[in-house]
Amino acid sequence: MEIERKYLVAALPADYRSWPSRSIQQAYLCTEPVVRIRKEDQQYYLTYKSKGLLEREEYNLPLTKEAYDHLLPKADGIVLTKRRYRIPIEGTGLTIELDLFSGVYEGLCLAEVEFETKQEAEEFVPPDWFGRDVTFSGEYQNSRLALRKQ
Repeated sequence: MEIERKYLVAALPADYRSWPSRSIQQAYLCTEPVVRIRKEDQQYYLTYKSKGLLEREEYNLPLTKEAYDHLLPKADGIVLTKRRYRIPIEGTGLTIELDLFSGVYEGLCLAEVEFETKQEAEEFVPPDWFGRDVTFSGEYQNSRLALRKQ
């Protein structure tokens, strides 16, 4: 089960580049339900996500580079590209996944935080540099972004 909140980022923290990051390329074979392929640095995955905004089921399966390359041309919409920084939130055990998009979404910055429980997610107080909470709108789900700009 994935329980996460998502925010537009109002202003990047000054030290974000000091945290570990990965290059991500992902595409969608289906958006209802979500079936995604992802290249994260030199690792490859196929992911299934059920419907939902705050809570949804998620399953990740490893892929080979060859399988990823075979599936990529079959994707719907555009391929999303971004750099993901993992920033720990001191004293909480939580981690911010800060996504800085490139390509057609150059300049879009989103922050996601995953939680163990729905209650923890509902009680979360975001850092000052987070912007609008877009968790429940769904407008910034990556599967929707992939279909929006074609």
